[in-house]
Amino acid sequence: MRYLFPPEGRVTLQIFANLGFMFHFFILGVQLNANLLKKVGTNAALIGSLAFAMPYVIGGLTYLTMRSLMPMDQTLRTGLVVVVTANSLSSFPVIISLLSELNILNSELGRLAIYTSMVSDLCCVCMATTLTTVGAFREHSKWNSLSSMFWMVFFVFVILFVLRPFILWLTQKTPEGQQLEEFHFFVILVLVFGCAFCSQYLGRQPAFGPLLLGIVLPEGPPIATTVVKKLDTITNGLFIPVFFAISGLTTDLMAFRGRRALAITELVIIMGYVGKFLGTLLPALYFGVPFRDATSLALIMCCKGIIDVAIYNAWRDGKIMDDLCFGLLLITMLIVTGIARIMVGRLYDPSRRYTAYGRRTILNSSNNSRLRILVCIQNEEHVPGLINLLEASNPTRFNPITVFVLHLSELTGHAVASLVPHHHLKKVTSQATSSKHIVNAFNRYEQRQQGSALVQHFNAIAPYSSMHDDVCSLALDKSITIVILPYHKQWTIFGSVGATNRSIKYVNGKIMNKAPCSVSFLIDRGQLGGNPSVVIGKTFYRIALLFFGGVDDLEALAYGRRMAEHPNISFTLVRFKHEKVHTEKGEINPEHELIREYTISAAMSKGKNQYREETVKDGSETTQIIRSMEDGFDLVIVGCHHDPESPLLLGLMNADWVECPELGVIGDILAATDFTFSVLVVQQQPPTSTCSRSVQSLVFPASFDDGGDCPPPHSTNPISSDESKRCPV
Repeated sequence: MRYLFPPEGRVTLQIFANLGFMFHFFILGVQLNANLLKKVGTNAALIGSLAFAMPYVIGGLTYLTMRSLMPMDQTLRTGLVVVVTANSLSSFPVIISLLSELNILNSELGRLAIYTSMVSDLCCVCMATTLTTVGAFREHSKWNSLSSMFWMVFFVFVILFVLRPFILWLTQKTPEGQQLEEFHFFVILVLVFGCAFCSQYLGRQPAFGPLLLGIVLPEGPPIATTVVKKLDTITNGLFIPVFFAISGLTTDLMAFRGRRALAITELVIIMGYVGKFLGTLLPALYFGVPFRDATSLALIMCCKGIIDVAIYNAWRDGKIMDDLCFGLLLITMLIVTGIARIMVGRLYDPSRRYTAYGRRTILNSSNNSRLRILVCIQNEEHVPGLINLLEASNPTRFNPITVFVLHLSELTGHAVASLVPHHHLKKVTSQATSSKHIVNAFNRYEQRQQGSALVQHFNAIAPYSSMHDDVCSLALDKSITIVILPYHKQWTIFGSVGATNRSIKYVNGKIMNKAPCSVSFLIDRGQLGGNPSVVIGKTFYRIALLFFGGVDDLEALAYGRRMAEHPNISFTLVRFKHEKVHTEKGEINPEHELIREYTISAAMSKGKNQYREETVKDGSETTQIIRSMEDGFDLVIVGCHHDPESPLLLGLMNADWVECPELGVIGDILAATDFTFSVLVVQQQPPTSTCSRSVQSLVFPASFDDGGDCPPPHSTNPISSDESKRCPV
């Protein structure tokens, strides 16, 4: 090892490690929102406080018991006291990184873990500050101690009231949606190095200054997004691994040999982890968190990471702990964190709570009930097509609709995911401006409906890997009937495929599999020709529904019947039948009943609505009929899944031919660039949904609820501090 990593080479590695540690803290700080503390509820505060205190109690009792049973030298006694203190730590940034890796950052458990670790971390900081101040007064004169405190306060004052306004002034001319200029970014880096130097000069860790500078800067674009894009890859890909490598290289495993103290030290460490586990598990169970979720939360709080390793290094370098304690703490941390991470992945599944209470489909809704639609939007280009579809949904005084507009944004420049009503966005993130145009467009739609449609706006900022959790959670909490998703491909005005977002395709697929209600995909080609709008067009807006049979087609027909009643819509139901299939007389079939009701209403529409039957023998003839409809309609609706054994689709089920399997066979055909009409692909909620609830993570103000939005009985909310905002049970 000495030849592989000579002492002179380790100095260079140590420089890279310290540089990476400093940048890592600055990146963490610039992504954090200082207002998060305001959201911590009483329950989360108590869980976090006990998670901090219990390791002290159990670890301290173990230490006192062992000291009374056997003699210990001064080094061991001091080391065990440090071990008890080390086990109480729960680093907030480390927990956030772990939640992000597990793809549960914006889940119920993730949000509870964030607030719990924040409280626990705050307790650690308060205790460390108190002990440091008391120690300084004991070791130095009062004048020197007061002088040190004064310069530290002055340093914080300069960061808050000099550097922060200067950086904000420097970056205020950055265009919206753009990153910082290279010169401005360079100036910020210089200030980061300056803060690190001042921090070390004042006797603190070099990373303290960059962390504080990052925290006082606003999260989100342009500062945080630029910093993350330019520094995150090299920091986490190169510098941080070097930091861990240096920590491993300086671990002396030979210190474990022949030491009776090894067993005593390891016992105190293990009992500290037991205290952390019980200190989280027991209060969580007391506050009504389900056992599996409480166990997962306790395991998460036992995990440690880079900040803990840095603290161990600092204590060892300061001769506060010896090599034995350092090595055992490091090795135990690796084992416990590795096991806990695997167990959390097995125990906690956010989708358990997405199973709905009863059937949430258009088909199962009563005729006069309010249709509740969740519209998901990634960018402004999706707005016209979605508003046009809402117009076609035919909201009336007797058949009103409630539209929940969810603007989805990728988590960049933020450490913590959020799902909030739009009017709270300014208090949470600087991305409120990007949603303003979307909000205005849907508000104008609401005004045109004159009370027959209500619109509520929400914003979700989350990583793509877990963005579907926010969609499914909102769909469950707001009793949504159908979710409308824009397709991940966009079309140019020439009919070719333009932008393709693979991340959105992943999110859509997850929503399709886990949503507690029906789901639909909108392929918007309104700009390619035909009648672009239900309201503005001088002629009827022409809609066709292709009916092959099955629950998805029934759901599509239930939605289509609402559209057929719109005075500006000409609706055509095209039913495909096989030439050898005949219906027995007297046979009761939901499909036949629904179609019969439609044909009666179509006959009374004086030619506005039509019913057609197409007899085919295989998939080839089905495709020919679909292609013959190319210029006859503005929107075509189809169910997603069909019977794979159906003769109507014979020859079309070849997986090699299907480019977009999430749309189904017919939907994939309609998504081809040959067609110019828009397409709506509908999937009914799976019939196997059953009820299951876990912790309730978000509570929206009562002013947002228009009835039926209350969570089911026995739901809990261990996070929210405002109990009055809960829905009455």
